[in-house]
Amino acid sequence: MPDRRPDHARTPAGPSGDIPAGIPGPVAIVGAGRMGRAMAAALSAAGVHVDGPLGRGATAAGAGVVLLAVPDAEIATAARALSAGALVGHLSGATTLEPLAPHEAFGIHPLTTVVGDTSFAGVPAAVAGATPRALAVAQALAGALGMEPFEVADADRPAYHAAASIASNFLVTLEAFAAELGATAGVPPHAFAPLVRATAENWERHGAAALTGPIARGDEVTVTRQRAAVAERLPGRLELFDALVTATRDLAASTRSEAAS
Repeated sequence: MPDRRPDHARTPAGPSGDIPAGIPGPVAIVGAGRMGRAMAAALSAAGVHVDGPLGRGATAAGAGVVLLAVPDAEIATAARALSAGALVGHLSGATTLEPLAPHEAFGIHPLTTVVGDTSFAGVPAAVAGATPRALAVAQALAGALGMEPFEVADADRPAYHAAASIASNFLVTLEAFAAELGATAGVPPHAFAPLVRATAENWERHGAAALTGPIARGDEVTVTRQRAAVAERLPGRLELFDALVTATRDLAASTRSEAAS
């Protein structure tokens, strides 16, 4: 059966035309969405011979390695369509290696968001392999892209992916809440962006010790005023505000305790 692919499917090898050490044969990428296109472009630029991104249902015949850049629910179906013999990996953070059976399986999950042109250089990546060879290939692919691999076992996948969702998805939810409340005071959403960036940078440097604001200072009068404003202007968000205050109080108390010890 011929591979299904868009017209732009064949990505030429990178400038050297050589395959980086530890990556056997051509790398086929199945899935022409944002991640598939970004991964094909980045691997090609790194000198890897890339076939794809191929359309879903591709057999990827002749590939030494196949990367499935498809939605989690479609990984098993995409894996079943592949020709035998290649090492097969997925790019999911939440999915175990089980849906890739009976192929020799691995996983790579870049810990970043992909929107448009994406550089993976310096990006941490969760890797796993069903065999030592498969794990070595996952690490080699990550290394070719300049990523920083770390291992996550299948049993730890739900916790790992929940942590990633908290760090990324929930942050967007919080900033939308801040923008919505700020709008009631005439504050444009972009005004909060420098504060968000500075906070993220401080957290990266100092961890929980980067916490500032009225809760960290023990200024309950100000917190009470904030709560009243939320209750008046966005009553549907009051439960979220209260949950965040409780969690932040716990964090502040823990930080003070650690500093005192």
